Amino acid sequence: MAIYTLHAKVVDKRTNETLEADTEFNIKIHDINDNEPKFSKDLYFASVPEMSDVGTSVIQVTATDADDQTYGNSAKLVYSILQGQPYFSVDSDNGTIRTALPNMDRETKENYQVVIQAKDMAGQMGGLSGTTTVSITLSDENDSPPRFANHTFRLSTLESAEVGAAIGRIKANDADVGRNAEMQYSIVDRDGQDMFTIISDQNTQEGVIRVKKQLDYEKQRTYSFKVEVTNTYLDPRFMYSPNPPFKDDAMVRVTIEDVDEPPVFSRNPYIIEVHEDTAAGSFVGVVSARDPDADNNSVKYSIDRHTDLERLFNIDSVNGTITTLKGLDREMSKWHNISVVATEISNPRQTTRVPVFIKVLDVNDNAPEFAMYYETFVCENVQSGQLIQTISAVDTDEPLVGHKFVFSISSSNPNFTIVDNEDNTARILTRRAGFSRREMNTYLLPVVISDNDYPIQSSTSTLTVNVCACDSRGNMQSCNTEALLSAGLSTGALVAILLCVIILLMIVVLFAALRRQQRKKEPLIISKEDVRDNVVSYNDEGGGEEDTQAFDIGTLRNPEVMDANKLRRDIIPEMLFPFQRTSPIKDNADVREFIHGRLYENDSDPTAPPYDSLATYAYEGSGSLAESLSSLESGCVEGDQEYDYLSNWGPPFKKLADMYIGKDTARET
Repeated sequence: MAIYTLHAKVVDKRTNETLEADTEFNIKIHDINDNEPKFSKDLYFASVPEMSDVGTSVIQVTATDADDQTYGNSAKLVYSILQGQPYFSVDSDNGTIRTALPNMDRETKENYQVVIQAKDMAGQMGGLSGTTTVSITLSDENDSPPRFANHTFRLSTLESAEVGAAIGRIKANDADVGRNAEMQYSIVDRDGQDMFTIISDQNTQEGVIRVKKQLDYEKQRTYSFKVEVTNTYLDPRFMYSPNPPFKDDAMVRVTIEDVDEPPVFSRNPYIIEVHEDTAAGSFVGVVSARDPDADNNSVKYSIDRHTDLERLFNIDSVNGTITTLKGLDREMSKWHNISVVATEISNPRQTTRVPVFIKVLDVNDNAPEFAMYYETFVCENVQSGQLIQTISAVDTDEPLVGHKFVFSISSSNPNFTIVDNEDNTARILTRRAGFSRREMNTYLLPVVISDNDYPIQSSTSTLTVNVCACDSRGNMQSCNTEALLSAGLSTGALVAILLCVIILLMIVVLFAALRRQQRKKEPLIISKEDVRDNVVSYNDEGGGEEDTQAFDIGTLRNPEVMDANKLRRDIIPEMLFPFQRTSPIKDNADVREFIHGRLYENDSDPTAPPYDSLATYAYEGSGSLAESLSSLESGCVEGDQEYDYLSNWGPPFKKLADMYIGKDTARET
């Protein structure tokens, strides 16, 4: 603080009374040079375009001094450059840095470090100082032209290179950077412009040479042309500088390499015309192909049979002559599109195919006929000269001058006549009045139709005319002859016919029922003399566990209670005396021994029928851990069972679920 303010007064120490009013004292501190200048930054960054004129302002740096600027020279600053000469200078009063040399080239040196000093006491001896560093970069200007490092480039490519394919790259150098280093290439010579093109790769700044037209080793094997490079963006300030021209050029030599090429047809495609009346083996046309290579190898011809499935054509493998194998019909197919394949004999992998379009020319070989089927009728009360039908014709041929049909009928026809309308239609008129269905209900009218092409073709189409009953205005009412027949029969006759039909139907139904009944009563064994082995199948499903009449399974459980004289119920025994079976042994409790005993008895029974009988016994075996699976001796009654789980087993168990769940529901009710 430069000035201090002090207030003082006189007070009685004992009474504390003011003896003298306040007095203000201003104390001013005289400055001495004890503060050095300071810059706001320790490091400044600045840039200036290269090739700038001398004195171009770069940046201004300023320093401050805490000393009193109004007292002496303690705060008077002077700027000077300590590092960076002779390239830059600084204004001693305001610290502005300026260029000091002309034509400063970024490509020669890009970055400069300049040290600036600020000293107080007006720069006199004994003054204090401070410094700062300024990093100056020369920004790029488009002052350097592109240059080829090598003025001759040699490239090679196959003659089979496709149009648009890249065959090589060339590169020019530009010392500039960024936008100023972008280059564009162009072909100068006409020879190169016709066959090649060049584009600039924006990423690498290379010139990419591409094929513009199809190359041919046999026509030209080398190409030489000049390529020129310039900057995309030019700076007018440097275009007319004493430097060399702001562009450069180089020679490019392209060598074409030979490739074994496939045959080449003289035309693509071929269009050939042939008349449809051409006989099999006739000449159709010729195709020609050659090997474009210098060797000029021989070529053979063939037809792709996938394009000629009917095998209508053949080709000479040596000279390419196409002939017919069958007759052609334009009405079946107007065009035949086949593919001819030319293959080098020395290298079968080299093939070329060409489409051959064969147009079948029309020949008047089809006669005209009715355009549609006509349902024509004539009224019984018709008058002479009345129109009953208008007819037209069609022809599958296509004459150049269009169709012209002529219609005619026999002049001796007493019933009808025809009038040609001369527009490919004709009218059918009645020649007399009055027709009768009882005399004739249908008339067949032959109509001759001829065309006007050469040779003239004609055909006879038959028009069927039905005689019908009409009202007074000519509207058809009935054309059926059955109506006439039914009109002549009495009501009694019709009823008698109906009764006969009903009786016949009843006889047929009765006969079918008797036949069905006889099939049901066929005996188990058709003939007693049939002593062949037979397996008898009993298709009686039974009623399940509730059916106690079919078979008593308790017999197998307790053989002692079996009735010894109980006979089979499925067939009628044929024996003179009953066979006495021995009772089972009491201690024979095993079912297996019981079955063996029954088998022995049946084998020794003289009254057994002379055929094998297959008996099946469900024997579980002794000592099973599962014990018996039968519910006959189950301790729980049927009412104790819950069958709701059956409905969760899916569609196969739906019927079973309905039976048992429904039974429980009825019992609860």
